[in-house]
Amino acid sequence: MPARYCQDSPDAILSCALEDMVLFYHRPSGQTHMVISPVPEILATLDDGAALTAGEVLGQLARHYDLGAAEEALPLVEMHLTELASLGLVRIA
Repeated sequence: MPARYCQDSPDAILSCALEDMVLFYHRPSGQTHMVISPVPEILATLDDGAALTAGEVLGQLARHYDLGAAEEALPLVEMHLTELASLGLVRIA
């Protein structure tokens, strides 16, 4: 069964866009992270408290962006979600 990812709470992360970069301040850890696309877009899919698999995140992103072939994009989304979980910005539900 694929892992489902979610955010702890909607107010745990503050964001500030600076040109092509976005700064995320993670309140629980007190750390600031500098990220670029597609990380902000991935986090936005989890904004409403949804617990989604990497495939579901990819499906939502594909509605708005041309991501190419799903078999190539899915491993990248999975990689980003794993990295975000290791940073504490998302968690496995």
